[in-house]
Amino acid sequence: MRILLIEDDGVLGAAVADQLRADGHGADWAKRLDEAADTLAVGSFDLVLLDLMLPDGRGIPFLRAMRARGDATPVIILTALDQVSDRIEGLNAGADDYMVKPFDLDELSARIGSVARRYSGNPNPLIHLGPLEIDLAAKAVRREGRPVALTHREWALFEAFVQAPGRLLSKAQLEERLYSFDDSIESNTIEVHVSRLRKKLGRSVIDTERGLGYRLGSP
Repeated sequence: MRILLIEDDGVLGAAVADQLRADGHGADWAKRLDEAADTLAVGSFDLVLLDLMLPDGRGIPFLRAMRARGDATPVIILTALDQVSDRIEGLNAGADDYMVKPFDLDELSARIGSVARRYSGNPNPLIHLGPLEIDLAAKAVRREGRPVALTHREWALFEAFVQAPGRLLSKAQLEERLYSFDDSIESNTIEVHVSRLRKKLGRSVIDTERGLGYRLGSP
């Protein structure tokens, strides 16, 4: 997924950004609300991680403004504010989940996956696709009962197709989902990853619409 992290703490922000990238997500990091607003204005994100106390304001009004303009991007709040009233305020403002600092990075990964599954319309972490058994929670694939080793990028790309069955995804959409603004992307990166997925999971696992993009196939 393409994720925007809004966090002013340098140590925590770096740790979270590293975790997101290790999970195969494209991660952009804003340390102020005005920077975050500019980033959202020019990019499309699958999820936002939002601190509530930023140098230039509070996260709750920022979240309310997102929802008021019709932005339905999933939002997980990350904050040191641990009162029940704070959680209620965040959830009522439109947050999808709420984590209190300090938190476990692996739990954050799990919550991101849970929110993503709900938004994809299929909260079940286990999906069967022909000979493939896909465990979205464990980020694992088995083919005819045997585990298939995927790199973080390969998994992230395959997950994009699994969460959008039947949808045609353009090369630009896939690049935007997997990489942040600062990443250097080779012109054939998506093609290379698609080719590797086909070798590991079956030639028909991803269909190509020449000149338009790719969609999940029927292996």
